Amino acid sequence: TDLMGKKKEERAHALLSASSAKKWIHCPPSARLEDSIPEEESPYAKEGTLAHAIGELKLQRLFTDKNMTDRTYKSRLKKLQQDELYAPEMDGYTEEYADYVSGIAFSFPGAPFVAVEKRLDYSPWAPEGFGTGDCVIIYGGDLHIIDFKYGKGVPVKAEGNYQLALYALGAYHEFGMFFPVERVHLHIVQPRIPNTSSWSTTLKEVLDWGETVVKPAAEKAFKGEGGFHPADYCSGDTENYCRAGFCKAYGRCRATADKNMELMKKAWNKEQNQKNLPPLISWEEAGELLKEAQFLKEWVQNLESTVLNEIVSGGEVPGWKIVEGRSNRQISDADAAFAELVKAGYDEAILYERKPIALGALEKTLSKEHREILSKYIVKPQGKPTLAPEDDKRPAMVLQRVSAEEAFGGDNTYSEGGK
Repeated sequence: TDLMGKKKEERAHALLSASSAKKWIHCPPSARLEDSIPEEESPYAKEGTLAHAIGELKLQRLFTDKNMTDRTYKSRLKKLQQDELYAPEMDGYTEEYADYVSGIAFSFPGAPFVAVEKRLDYSPWAPEGFGTGDCVIIYGGDLHIIDFKYGKGVPVKAEGNYQLALYALGAYHEFGMFFPVERVHLHIVQPRIPNTSSWSTTLKEVLDWGETVVKPAAEKAFKGEGGFHPADYCSGDTENYCRAGFCKAYGRCRATADKNMELMKKAWNKEQNQKNLPPLISWEEAGELLKEAQFLKEWVQNLESTVLNEIVSGGEVPGWKIVEGRSNRQISDADAAFAELVKAGYDEAILYERKPIALGALEKTLSKEHREILSKYIVKPQGKPTLAPEDDKRPAMVLQRVSAEEAFGGDNTYSEGGK
């Protein structure tokens, strides 16, 4: 079986995909708008697809294909490991995923129902809606939806997760007549951060959400109706659907452009409508302006990237052109150049410097067992001070009082507030 080919086929997105549910529920017409923009699969997405294929193979061997021999397993695993995106660390992270699933499956007094990489149809709530659930486990009145996230950018929460809740609706739609499901448990396994999250609710709550929230939004989204609703940037993680990387239309979305322009107009009009203002804005004003405009920079950068890609692809954007940026000099053939310098009498010691490879690259070359050896020597230095809104969930940093000698003789020391 070609696991990668199978996975690509099964993971073909529906218009109202589960992974973009937060987007089309909050901003219904975005679904049709995005559908008109070509899909570009990033290297990170391809890497995630490969990791999922390896994880799927391991779960198949544990739960859904008990007759799989060691020889068959090793042969299929070896084929996946020949992919150019494969890294040894994938084995360790997929083992963590398999261990998490096993911890749930083997916690019941009897054998549960387990489905791996299952296509789940939630079309009763969203027209033509379907998605692929990484792992579904049902035992008695408990339904578990487990999602394997290989990304290491944004931590994903299980609580109130739209994608997993739609998978739960799909699982109930297919298996509800066979199992007396009453409770729903959503799980996120994101080992590269690491981030493991779980959340439980009742089936009734999920069904009510499907009827009152999903169904009316899905009907509008499928027809391309409703209004565009750019996210409220100050609301934090709950509405991160409207940002670069989350929406293909973000760079050219008129509603987002209008919203951002309004932010700038608001700040300008406020200044113009007040007289006898001091030459320096107050710290209160600075904080208010920064909070309102914190995402303008990201939006402008994304707009610039969108225009650049259009021109590079052969299109035209009036008023803009491509110019050659700054570049650094390089040696075309370092081995040949250094060989001639050594022949000319230079010692190799002054031509090369020895330094360890980056930690991330090193971890990719090590097995899980050897990463454990390395972990004894890994420390995480204090991060540099970074601005964040007051409602950010991270604890505030507290600048420790230091003497003049310490302040001028070395780096200031910071610690996390409350710890």
